[in-house]
Amino acid sequence: MLLLISFVAGLISLMAAIYFYFYVSKQSVGTPRMKEISEAIKEGAMTYLKREYKTLSVFVIIVAIALYFFIGLNTSIAYVFGSFCSALAGLIGMSTALKANVRTANAARRGLGRAFSVAFYGGAVTGLAVVGLALMGISIIYYFSPDMATPAVLGFSFGASSLALFAKAGGGIYTKTADIGADLVGKVELNIPEDDSRNPAVIADNVGDNVGDVAGMGADLFDSYVASVVAAMILGAVYLKEIGVLFPLIISAAGIFASIIGAFFVKTKKNPSNSLNNGTYMTCILFAIFSYLIVYFLSLNIGIFYAIIAGLAAGVVIGLTSDYYTSPDKPPALRTAESSKTGAAINILTGFSYGSMSVLPPLIGISIATMISYYFAGLFGIAMSAVGMLAVTGMIVSADAYGPIVDNAKGIAEQSKLGKKVIKVADMLDEAGNTAKAITKGFAIGAAGLTVIALLTAYAQIVGIKIIDIMNPLVLAGALIGIALPPVFSALLILGVGKNAFRMVNEVRRQFKEIPGLLTGKAKPDYAKCVDIATKGALKELFIPSSLAIISPLLVGFVLGINALGGFLTGSILSGLVFALLMANAGGLWDNAKKYIEEGNYGGKGSDAHKAAVIGDTVGDPFKDTAGPSINTFLVVMSLTSSMFASLIATYALIHG
Repeated sequence: MLLLISFVAGLISLMAAIYFYFYVSKQSVGTPRMKEISEAIKEGAMTYLKREYKTLSVFVIIVAIALYFFIGLNTSIAYVFGSFCSALAGLIGMSTALKANVRTANAARRGLGRAFSVAFYGGAVTGLAVVGLALMGISIIYYFSPDMATPAVLGFSFGASSLALFAKAGGGIYTKTADIGADLVGKVELNIPEDDSRNPAVIADNVGDNVGDVAGMGADLFDSYVASVVAAMILGAVYLKEIGVLFPLIISAAGIFASIIGAFFVKTKKNPSNSLNNGTYMTCILFAIFSYLIVYFLSLNIGIFYAIIAGLAAGVVIGLTSDYYTSPDKPPALRTAESSKTGAAINILTGFSYGSMSVLPPLIGISIATMISYYFAGLFGIAMSAVGMLAVTGMIVSADAYGPIVDNAKGIAEQSKLGKKVIKVADMLDEAGNTAKAITKGFAIGAAGLTVIALLTAYAQIVGIKIIDIMNPLVLAGALIGIALPPVFSALLILGVGKNAFRMVNEVRRQFKEIPGLLTGKAKPDYAKCVDIATKGALKELFIPSSLAIISPLLVGFVLGINALGGFLTGSILSGLVFALLMANAGGLWDNAKKYIEEGNYGGKGSDAHKAAVIGDTVGDPFKDTAGPSINTFLVVMSLTSSMFASLIATYALIHG
């Protein structure tokens, strides 16, 4: 019965997503020019996604064959199913976002409230599809393979995570390639507006918002959501037997119902940010009530409820921290904007410093949540705190996917010349979207932090390690290698963005130089060429850094043994969380400092302060949209790889100890 409830909850979530999809689809697309721009964005986004999925399908087949020979058929099938569900969630979300962007721009002609509803409900399709497919998938896998001693659910989670890593890394490289190319030539060199239709990279930039922030982030939180539930199921089997396995599924179902109800409370006529926050608060309150009732009626230890609430509270702390350090009306962004008057160097130093400071509150929140959860419910409590934080993913992803929809809507409004009144509405929507995206990135990183801690305990349980002793030379060696991996991974992704952006900048310069009348608006740019550069470069640059997540734990494990691998995972978690939070928050901070100047402060657009802020934002782009949010998925994939191959490592490692 409990398993059926979780499956039905996932099904209801998908039905709600379909309802919102049809709501968005029936809205008008507006003028022929708006439709033309929307179709160009859609063509570029779907071209990228098709190429990416075609490339990744080869990778999935190879890994599935390896899992079949080394682990077993059930795990191999579950892996393919997890990859498929992750890809489907991204495809559904991006397809809807591509419909919602132009409809939001058109609705902005009728006022803020109507446009906000179209954009948020478009985002809700992604959010509810992500959690619906995840919970249905886990329920199906467990129904057909309920033996938690050799969990096929690990294979499902591994499939979701490995595909999410490629989607997030590739989408991040794509979107920042286009963004940097458009900004450096358009804004800095030629002093034209951000979404000016004369800029050859503008369509690729609009496409990037969808492949990075919708498909990529959807797959990212799908992966964390599944991994947290699976870790809790593994530990639940040890501590509470069958009810412990099913309990995380029921709590996740409660989060889905809370998210659906919360989504209907998100309406606005004045302040989009407050409306998004109100929906999140309502979802959290409802989820807390539902969780208490479930613990009470199942006659479980009330300490488990406290662990769930600790994780939920940590998520709120992380969100508030990201909001403070990235919002355009808070001191860090305002001081960074002011520092731009002295040039790009001081802007970068100020933003980096505030980004570093922003690491402390979330890590304290995660630490407190971990201690409270362990005190009240042991290792199972730590896993449930991660489930508690991620149970409201439906609402969190809805708010996140709203961001790129309104960003695209603003671009379409500007390129279609809909007038200052409509663009002002689009600006209000976009400002709330930027804050929502920053909060979601912080939430995703914090959620992954608790999830990988839970996965670390699951790994220790699987291999029989009671204590990860840092004084053991093998453990220390593993930890030092683990500490180095997240910065190396980040560097490879940022270098990938740099190399691809170099190609993009040269192409944009070439078009302005060689196409007569382009700068005066008498000729059209070659948008397709820029889309092609971003697509090919992203797929080329993502494989080496993403492959590290699978190769590095296997090398450490098979060479140094299971204890060293435990140290490796510990080290990577500690450094990974610091780098991820630093880059995500610093990037958002630089972005909003630039936007504050563009509103007319410190000389406004075209001023020296503005040019310095654009350079700071260019540095922050791969921080916040490529490397930062990819690290959390990187950590999850390494943890799952370690657990998947734990028994083989324990048997065949060169060094035992």
